[in-house]
Amino acid sequence: MFDPVDILFEELYAGVKELIKKNTIFDPTLKAIKTKLDSLKPVILKMAECNEALDIPKEELEGLEEVMKDGKELVLKCSKIHSEQQDVKTIAVAVGHIEAEVGSIKAVINEMKENFVIQNHSAGVPKAWCALPELPEFLVGLDEALSGLKMKLLKDGVSRLVLSAPGGCGKTTLATKFCQDKQVKDKFKEKIFFITISKRPNLDLVVQELRQSSMGSKVPTFESEVIAVRWLQEFLKETGENPLLLVLDDVWPGSESLLQKFDELKMANYKILVTSRYEFPGFGSPHILKPLNYVDAMALFHDSASLGDKSSHVPKDLPRKIVECCKGFPLAITVVGRSLCEKPTEFWLKRVRALSKGASVLDSSTDLLICLQSSLHALDEEDTILKDCFLDLGSFPEGKRIPASALIDIWAELYELNEDFLSISNLQELATRSLVDLIVTRKERMEVDGYYSEHFVAQHDLLRQLAIYETKLDPNKRRLIIDKWGDNLPKCLTKQRHQPIKTRLLSISSDGVFSTTLSNIQLSEVEVLVLNFSTDIYALPEFVAKMENLKVLIVTNHGSLPAKLSNFQLLDSLPNLKRIRLERISIPSIAKKPVNVKSLKKISLFMCRIGQVFSNSSFQISYAFPNLEELNIDYCSDLVELPVDLCDLMELRKLSITHCHNLSALPDEIGKLINLEVLRLNIKELPDNIGEISTLEKINMRQCSRVQDLPLSVMDLKKLKEVICDEEKEESWALFGLDIQIRVL
Repeated sequence: MFDPVDILFEELYAGVKELIKKNTIFDPTLKAIKTKLDSLKPVILKMAECNEALDIPKEELEGLEEVMKDGKELVLKCSKIHSEQQDVKTIAVAVGHIEAEVGSIKAVINEMKENFVIQNHSAGVPKAWCALPELPEFLVGLDEALSGLKMKLLKDGVSRLVLSAPGGCGKTTLATKFCQDKQVKDKFKEKIFFITISKRPNLDLVVQELRQSSMGSKVPTFESEVIAVRWLQEFLKETGENPLLLVLDDVWPGSESLLQKFDELKMANYKILVTSRYEFPGFGSPHILKPLNYVDAMALFHDSASLGDKSSHVPKDLPRKIVECCKGFPLAITVVGRSLCEKPTEFWLKRVRALSKGASVLDSSTDLLICLQSSLHALDEEDTILKDCFLDLGSFPEGKRIPASALIDIWAELYELNEDFLSISNLQELATRSLVDLIVTRKERMEVDGYYSEHFVAQHDLLRQLAIYETKLDPNKRRLIIDKWGDNLPKCLTKQRHQPIKTRLLSISSDGVFSTTLSNIQLSEVEVLVLNFSTDIYALPEFVAKMENLKVLIVTNHGSLPAKLSNFQLLDSLPNLKRIRLERISIPSIAKKPVNVKSLKKISLFMCRIGQVFSNSSFQISYAFPNLEELNIDYCSDLVELPVDLCDLMELRKLSITHCHNLSALPDEIGKLINLEVLRLNIKELPDNIGEISTLEKINMRQCSRVQDLPLSVMDLKKLKEVICDEEKEESWALFGLDIQIRVL
């Protein structure tokens, strides 16, 4: 499938080398072109070798092949010019074209690479090239523990080891450091797989993640556990004598059968590292990670609290007292330290007093949670909304990355954070306090135009546990977080079955089965509904129809492939619904049972299957969402064309279509969007009449690497202020002499 591109590249490469021999005048330019090709060659060869496993979309290969052919033809043309002794100017133009084509090839490859990186990041699945959790910038006290871990697990004859310690002691950090150790990497090379298990172990999902990680692309789900085990057996056999390391992180009680299954299938040179708060005696003698000693704990605290010469106002005994209260737990030390950074002495005294009392009513009553709770309570005094934002994170499943775009939608409606950057600012503040990890999948482009689709949030399970506990303590019950599995009605709902529940945010993580009695629950006060599941088919619960105050709907399928969503027509009855975000969802029913949600202002579709619906003539987006102001479509690979009536959305102000590589063009009538202000694209060509969008202020076309020419009508974009593009398009825009800011990425 990939051979034509491989061959074309070799022919292009050979042609450029031949030109270098013949054309001494343009020797520096041609050598620069060859240098670019040299940098691309290993990538091309690797893609050719691994194409079947990577499952590269056909349209992307065709696009790359097209650019390769153009480059090859230009090389041939330049060769003929030389042989016919044409003038230098003509040759210069041809060489310039070759340089541009090589630039296009590089842009296309970069776009394809980014596509796979982002999909794997957002799915929360380890990449085939062995991505691991990020290590903290400041590490201390792990050298001895790492040496002991290596000595035990790398020993001949040892195939499994449990790394055990209380929560927040640094197990995941040590396991990550182990995987990044040079001796370990030299032994296992690319065969290092890191998978988070969490509370609800599911062999099918674990093997699915391992399969996806090993193949580096989306793969079909297993039909049964038997098939999953069969694939695992074959995978381990194929590995053969090559050493393999499997890290199963954050394993909870009740996972013994899962661990046993992996142990039964072990092969030569196959090693398993398990991290857990529990020792699993049946899995061998554990390796115990101890808390930090006083010296290391104090060093970590000094770094977290930024103590130095400028902090001399803090009495020396206060850091000592706080560190002693944290009992050597790195998580507690970091969180407490960050919360005290640059605070006055009185604030430190108050924190020491709260910690020394140890007055916590947490279920576990551990020293660690007391420390964490004291830092959280400090938010009450500084920023109530910031604490609310932290508590809202408990609405998402443990061990899964939380899309920042989902939080933006929630917080815009609950706390009137109407500008997206305000929500991101809150996340950054929580990250500064070590209450969350803010992950940006493409750091060099973060916040480039106020679009945060590449921002995700991760959280330690203990911090999530704290958020859920604090939520339960809230006398106003503003949040209701339910883990519901099977056809059982949660007790928190049965107690108030005939009374309105005054919660503002309702989160349900389930297996997709809802009791019919849920329809009797009074949920009219709910403003945000978060639904999490991992099934192939999912129906919106019937009680949604009675949520007359619902403003935000977040539906996330955590399975590998899009799930069919039904009951979408229930949204018709919701007069206040403003925002919908769907992830890994397919909604074929929307074409058969049209909806009309007049209140909807924003819809975001991430990794959804929408091509069939959008190309169906019976589906009219202007009827379904007549007052839509923002439409975001990201990683919807089956999208070939946009709905014919998209241009009838007269209120549309922001249109973002990214990483949808089957979509080649916008509708011809795009000029009818008279209120459009922001346009983000990755298409092959801009419509000739784009100049008719008289209100357009910003265009982000950094992914439009295959756009050859800009239409002349861009001259009519009188309100255009900013263009974001690559280097090649910068020159094209500059030729028009528009008074705009051009930002190159």
